[in-house]
Amino acid sequence: MIDEFDSAQFPGNFYTGLVVLLDAIRGRGIIRSHSGREIRFEFPFVSVVGAPIGGRAPGLELLHEGDSVGFDVGWTSHGLRVTTIRPASGSR
Repeated sequence: MIDEFDSAQFPGNFYTGLVVLLDAIRGRGIIRSHSGREIRFEFPFVSVVGAPIGGRAPGLELLHEGDSVGFDVGWTSHGLRVTTIRPASGSR
């Protein structure tokens, strides 16, 4: 039997997590998933939903340590990395 997609667990088709580290100078950080796994991200290899186009790190100003976010991941030569971040509505 095929399990149905659980929209409460994956709102907007994203995993849910928390920004636990954000280094704005270097343009990188870490998101802790709901299950506790810490996954790295780095600009310009991550896109932020709702960010303006252009610049060195578009969307970095939308992220803050402690924010709840939705995110997606992909495999790179450095292992699992966050590829897309969706700031939670109403955060800050």
